[in-house]
Amino acid sequence: MKHGITLFTSDRGITPAAAARAAEEHGFDSFYVPEHTHIPVKREAAHPRTGDSSLPDDRYMRTLDPWVALATAASVTERIRLGTGVALPVESDAITLAKTIASLDHLSGGRVTLGVGYGWNLDELTDHGVPLAKKRTMLREYLEGMQALWSQEQASYDGEFLSFGPSWAWPKPVQQPRVPVLVGAAGTDKNFAWIVRSADGWLTTPAQEGVEERVPVLQQMWRDAGREGAPQVAVLDGKPDPEKLARWAELGVTETIYGLPDKPEADVVAYLGRLAGKLGRAPVASA
Repeated sequence: MKHGITLFTSDRGITPAAAARAAEEHGFDSFYVPEHTHIPVKREAAHPRTGDSSLPDDRYMRTLDPWVALATAASVTERIRLGTGVALPVESDAITLAKTIASLDHLSGGRVTLGVGYGWNLDELTDHGVPLAKKRTMLREYLEGMQALWSQEQASYDGEFLSFGPSWAWPKPVQQPRVPVLVGAAGTDKNFAWIVRSADGWLTTPAQEGVEERVPVLQQMWRDAGREGAPQVAVLDGKPDPEKLARWAELGVTETIYGLPDKPEADVVAYLGRLAGKLGRAPVASA
């Protein structure tokens, strides 16, 4: 089982490049960042953790662009995977986003993981013109259209929310037939059915309960749909517990992800060292 790090990026504290470099040096396997283009001041949408319009962290309104953040991280690392936890593709132009992700995968040597969400902040989605009743359909079409651009010499797509005729688009991602896609969502049967149809795995929410009960459900739905192999399962964990991690690994959890504190670089690097020790991660020598 792999172990990753997520940084709630902002315009203060440690930079994504410094955090990713330190995570790689401490032996972690992956580095994730979130996405919010903006946070409307007046909102009706309730945050999943607070249950109302209040935010649990002011970094929601201060997040950096995920692709710029990961590009800076790619330039100072060599091995660690670079992911979004999560990105909101429907808030972007799909053709342009496909180019951005393919370019990052190409320049990083095939290290990108695309974590996506449907979007809890309905007011944010509305500002981008996303039809709320069809946000899942729109996301599916965006992923299908981007995969066409990533894998076909002359790509085309015809959907309700995305259409383009035969087109050339390079670079192609190093990873084929597509950059791996994880869906960050609650572990419901409805979400699992969506993952089985349109993605490569599940990224849990921070408040997800019953991981050990839900993972077998996803795996069975995966098999029933005739998907090959097994779904990736990345769990946002709190504090490492050896017995729990052993159970999760046996169950088929492929990765655990741990959040970084909103503190200066020296404090974050020290935290990474302590966390790596608890997980038994050995420092990796620089090339």
